[in-house]
Amino acid sequence: MIDHIGIHVKDIERSKAFYTKALAPLGYTILRDFGPHVGLGAGQKPDFWMSEGTGEPNRLHICFVAKDRATVRAFHAAAMAAGGRDNGQPGLRVEYHPNYYGGFVFDPDGNNIEVVKHEPE
Repeated sequence: MIDHIGIHVKDIERSKAFYTKALAPLGYTILRDFGPHVGLGAGQKPDFWMSEGTGEPNRLHICFVAKDRATVRAFHAAAMAAGGRDNGQPGLRVEYHPNYYGGFVFDPDGNNIEVVKHEPE
């Protein structure tokens, strides 16, 4: 079980704006804001943290679970509108398994952000 994940970003304000919009379809909001450290979550506890750092951030792949395929599409559209770069339109990825439906974007720092729905509709 994963408790939380954190990434380093170059510009915390730019990343807050991006993730607030991109993850809204998943119910994520900013739950804690300590200036250079910001925690988002879809409940009462932040499980996704960003910290402003110096130099090149680590490039990560982060995958969030969606409740349905429409939410995967909503995430991708929201992330693109928030300034993300496309890294894979929402759709089936049968090479992973027959019902793998995911969408991928790069965030402002080049991290690969995915939202997936594993079960069929």
